Amino acid sequence: MNERDVRTFLDGVKRGRITIEHAVERLRHLVFEDLGFAKIDHHRTLRQGYPEVVLARGKTPRQVREIVRSMLRADASNNILITRADRRIFAAVKRLVPAAPRRSAAREKQGGSHRVEFHELSGSISIERSRAIHGKGLILVVTAGTSDIPVGEEALVTSRAMGNRVEAVYDVGVAGLHRLLEHRRKLTEARVIICVAGMEGALPSVVAGMVAAPVIAVPTSTGYGSSFGGLTALLAMLNSCVSNVSVVNIDNGFGAGCVASAINRV
Repeated sequence: MNERDVRTFLDGVKRGRITIEHAVERLRHLVFEDLGFAKIDHHRTLRQGYPEVVLARGKTPRQVREIVRSMLRADASNNILITRADRRIFAAVKRLVPAAPRRSAAREKQGGSHRVEFHELSGSISIERSRAIHGKGLILVVTAGTSDIPVGEEALVTSRAMGNRVEAVYDVGVAGLHRLLEHRRKLTEARVIICVAGMEGALPSVVAGMVAAPVIAVPTSTGYGSSFGGLTALLAMLNSCVSNVSVVNIDNGFGAGCVASAINRV
C-alpha cells in the first residue's frame, strides 16, 4: 500500500464507503503478514516507495507463490519483482496473475497491464501492474562483455520495475574502447550509470572518468583462475582513482538497480 492507496483508503472510511469492520481487517496486515515461513513487509512501499522484492533462491515454488499471493492481495498497484528464479518458480507464480484485458495505447501508458514475464538471462520474474515513471532521468546499464549481460539484465529489470527509464549498452569493455566511445552521447545523457564488469574490472573507472553522473560498479564472477570468482574485479573497483564510483557486491545486479533507482528519485 503506497501513500496514494492510504489516502484513498482513509477517504473511503471517512465517507462511509468502507466499513469499520473492513478497515480493521485491512489494517491488521498493513505492517506485515506472518505466513509462518515468511513475514511479508507490506509497509515497505510506504517507507521506501517500492514493495519488498522476493529472493527466490532457497525457496520452494510453493513458498514463492504464497508470498506473491500475499503481496498481490495487499497491494493492487505496484510492480512485483522476484529475483534468482527459474522456470518452476515462474510456472507457480504465473497462475496467480489473471490475464489482462486488451487496453488502448493511452491506457497502457498509464499502467495496469498485469503482465508476468520471466527474464531468462537474469532469472528475474516481473509482474508489471504499472508503467508509471518515478525516476527523474535515464539509468544506463553498461556491461564490459557479453558474459556480463546476465548481471546487467538483473540491474536493468530491477531499475525498470521500480519505475525508471532504463537503457542498456552491452559489450563495450576495455579490450576495444572504440566501442564505448561510440556511445559517448548516451553516457553523458544518463543521470545514473550502472557499469558491470568481470575480468580485471577496469571499465567502471574508464566510464566514470568520462561523465559527471554517479557510476555504480558491479563486479561479476566472469573470469579465469586469478579472478577468484570476481574478487579481483571487486578489489579493482574499490580501488578506483575516479571519485564518482561506488561499488556493490559481486554479481549483485539487483542491488545496483535498487541504489540507482533511489538516486534517480532524489
